[in-house]
Amino acid sequence: MTLILLASACLLIVTLGYASLCASSPFGDCRKCKGFGYALKKNRRGQLKPGKTCRRCRGERKRIRTGRHLYNLWLRIYREGQTDTPAARPFSKKG
Repeated sequence: MTLILLASACLLIVTLGYASLCASSPFGDCRKCKGFGYALKKNRRGQLKPGKTCRRCRGERKRIRTGRHLYNLWLRIYREGQTDTPAARPFSKKG
């Protein structure tokens, strides 16, 4: 029983840590270009120089974190579902 409790506590700590990371810093470095915005190339002398812009981040150097993306989707769906029009209340009493 204590092993299950320990595993669930670890999972809770990891989840809350990732949620706080997504809340405090919603954007992270691009995984493909490692935050450079372009691919690095070597010239004939072996020196690094910038290549083509990164296709994943389009040269922006940042990407939105997966947790923040899911939170934004949930928030958008939640906001679209709320209506404040009187037609949303079918059983309202009239005068």
